[in-house]
Amino acid sequence: MSFFSPEQDNWDLIITPRKKWYDLQLRDVWRYRDLISMFVRRDFVSRYKQTILGPLWLIIQPILNSLVFTIVFGSIARLSTDGLPPMLFYMSGTVLWSYFSNCLTGTSQTFIQNAHLFGKVYFPRLVMPISIVISNLITLAIQFALFIGFRTYFTAAGAEIRFTVWAWSLPLLILLMAGLGLGFGIIISSLTTKYRDLNYLVSFGVSLWMYATPVLYPVSSIPEKWRWIALVNPITPIVETFRAGFLGQGTVSWARLGYSGVFMLVVLIIGVVIFNRVEKTFIDTV
Repeated sequence: MSFFSPEQDNWDLIITPRKKWYDLQLRDVWRYRDLISMFVRRDFVSRYKQTILGPLWLIIQPILNSLVFTIVFGSIARLSTDGLPPMLFYMSGTVLWSYFSNCLTGTSQTFIQNAHLFGKVYFPRLVMPISIVISNLITLAIQFALFIGFRTYFTAAGAEIRFTVWAWSLPLLILLMAGLGLGFGIIISSLTTKYRDLNYLVSFGVSLWMYATPVLYPVSSIPEKWRWIALVNPITPIVETFRAGFLGQGTVSWARLGYSGVFMLVVLIIGVVIFNRVEKTFIDTV
């Protein structure tokens, strides 16, 4: 009997454990890009597979949310919308916020919902949360097209809205939302392998975070002495920049967007490092 080294056997792939905490193995993630596309297709199809209206919910949901917000916060509470049509104002906030919240809640379940798969076959575990972020881009694209349709209608109706140069920052805004959703989501996913009760706090926490973000009100309506609290929120500059770009109203600057970018990078790096450490032993605790 003879034994051969991996080099002699001509293996295409040799799986070795990580030895360094900063070894993110992004090359492996790129190698499994076909698997990512398969998970993206699976996530999108399975989400509406056994529903009556199917993908129509992607259109119905933002319309219903915007209508409710228009009635409750626009007509009853009479919150300021910076002179913008209330329906359009609330839809502009919910489109981006929905993408962030879907990314966060989806990736926060990575380990628990896929433990059966992780225990059977090898692939870079980051593939799963990345595929969730990408699949939610399809939803974002459809809802953004819906928003543009409503914007076109209100423009034809004579509403005082306009495009500004900030509209060109849309790819950056989506990238920031995706990074924040992925970073916070995988941090929560890593913690829930040991502390399951965090699952019950995620939905409540995301809802509370929405009310702390100028989705339902503009930053300009906040008293000056309290405005800094809203601006500490890294989502605030993103939502305000989106409104400034596509509706012409918003409190925005490159410095605030830069803050959101740095915040996103820090959260994403911390999340990936924690995720990579937890994936070594999570199968024993899930």
